[in-house]
Amino acid sequence: MRWLALLAAACCLALPLRAETVPEADTEVGIVPRYLLIDPNGRATSHEDFRGRFQLIAFGYTYCPDICPTTLVEMADILKRLGERADRLQPIFVTVDPERDTGKVLKTYTEFFHPRILGLTGSPALVRRAADNFKVRYAKVREPGAPPERYSMDHSAGMVLVGPDGTFVRKFAYATPSAEMAERIGLDMAAYSRQR
Repeated sequence: MRWLALLAAACCLALPLRAETVPEADTEVGIVPRYLLIDPNGRATSHEDFRGRFQLIAFGYTYCPDICPTTLVEMADILKRLGERADRLQPIFVTVDPERDTGKVLKTYTEFFHPRILGLTGSPALVRRAADNFKVRYAKVREPGAPPERYSMDHSAGMVLVGPDGTFVRKFAYATPSAEMAERIGLDMAAYSRQR
């Protein structure tokens, strides 16, 4: 697949944030980590399904040339760095391109990076509602004269950490080193355990 070749490039290069990604603005203000989407098996999935576990959520799409493969490589590395604690974290990739990213496409894509990364899709309205809740912006971009099926998606980048009680914990900006994110998540897990 085309994205496998792109992944190799993403893994080998320190990629700058391209124009493909919408600039961030007040990214943490008003994040409400709520969603109702569809998993690769066609089952309705919501934030409530992961009560008791942390969630690490990123938005993107499978045709993304650089930002999304890099994000999922980082997500897989975070799981590796957490070791046994990774069982307490559910990594999630939500598509902003539900027209092309079916459940089957998402499953193949996310499992390439790590078998535990869950890809979620849904109707355009459900995806838009979830993105709005997470303050993620995205828009379809088509070059003049391009056929309808040839387009890209400008979208916000980064990952959001949601706590076991379903509350927003923090947002990690795009290109935050995975080692730093894993350390911070480990500290959040320890703090949560002490509070219980």
